Amino acid sequence: MTHARYKIVFTGELMPEVAADTVKDNLARLFKSDRSKIEALFSGAAVALKRDLTEDDADKYLAALQQAGARVHKEKDLTASLSLVETDDHRPASEPAVSNERMSCPKCGHEQAKAIECQACGIVIEKYLARQAQLAENPPPASVAVAATSNASEASPYATPKAQVAEQLPEFGELKVFSVNGRIGRVRYLAWSAAIFFAALGLYLISALAMAVSPVVGGILMAAIVIAAVVVSVQIGVQRLHDIGWSGWLLLVNLIPVVGGVFALIMLVVPGTAEANRYGPPPPPNSTGAKVLAFTWLLVPIIGILAAIAIPQYQQYTQRAAEAQMEMPSAVESQE
Repeated sequence: MTHARYKIVFTGELMPEVAADTVKDNLARLFKSDRSKIEALFSGAAVALKRDLTEDDADKYLAALQQAGARVHKEKDLTASLSLVETDDHRPASEPAVSNERMSCPKCGHEQAKAIECQACGIVIEKYLARQAQLAENPPPASVAVAATSNASEASPYATPKAQVAEQLPEFGELKVFSVNGRIGRVRYLAWSAAIFFAALGLYLISALAMAVSPVVGGILMAAIVIAAVVVSVQIGVQRLHDIGWSGWLLLVNLIPVVGGVFALIMLVVPGTAEANRYGPPPPPNSTGAKVLAFTWLLVPIIGILAAIAIPQYQQYTQRAAEAQMEMPSAVESQE
C-alpha cells in the first residue's frame, strides 16, 4: 500500500500585510530563481510549486512559503500516486518460470542464459546458424570471400582504424641556417659557429680597409657585420637547444655573468635526443665539411694560446734588436 503524496499550490494570493514586491523577492531567494520567472507565478492561475511530497515535507514547505508571504495550500498529488510498479496488494496471478538453461554463442562463444540474441555480439542465433548452414552447402569463391571479409571489416565500427592518426614525420629534419626552427647537433653547431666567425673576420677586415678610405662607411659596415653575426648566432643557438629538447628562450641565460659561460659549455657537451621531439625530427648525419669546420673551430683557442705566447717573445726580440742597433754607433765612435 502506497502513502499519500502532496503538492503545494499557489494562486498568486498574498498573506495579510505583506507587500507583493517583498513576496516576490522572498520567493526568488527561496527558489534561487530570477525575478522575471517569479513574476509568472502571480498570473492568478493555480500553480504547483512542489510535487510528490510526503505529508511532513509538504507541511515544511507550506510553513516556509507562508512565512515568505505567499498564501499557499497543500493538495493530494494524484498523479504521483500513479505507478506501474507492482505493489504487495496487486501481484500478478502467476509469474512466468525463470529458465536456468545456459547456452554459448556460436559466433563469439559468449556464455549466457538461453535467448534469441547474443548479449555480447548481438547476432540472432537462429539466423546465424541458418546462414552458416547455407554457406556450408554453397561456399562462395575465394576472391568473393576475401572481398566480403574485407568489406565487413571496413564497415564494422569495431574494426581497427586504418587512417593515419599521428603526424607523419620525415626521418631527418631539414637544415635551415637562417631560422629558429629545426634542430642541429653539437658538431654542426661548432661548424656553423666557425663559419660565422671566419666570415665575420673576413668582412671585418674589408670594413677596416673601407674605414681607412671613409670612416663613416667603414663604421656602418662594421655595425652591420656585428648585428648580422649576432642574429645568425642566436638562430643556430636556438636550434642547438631544440636538439636537446629545451626552449630557445634559454639562450638568454648566456647573458648572465659566469652562469652564461657554464651554460655555453653545456650547449656544446649535452647531446641531442635521438628520436623526434616537440621541435621536429632529428638532424641529418654530419657531413665531412661540417666535421672539418668543427675541427678548425677547435683550433681557434689553440692558435690564440700560441699567439699569446709568441707575440710577447717576438716583441722582446724586436726590442733587443733595436737596442743592439742603437749601441753599435756608440761603439764605433768610441773606437775612433
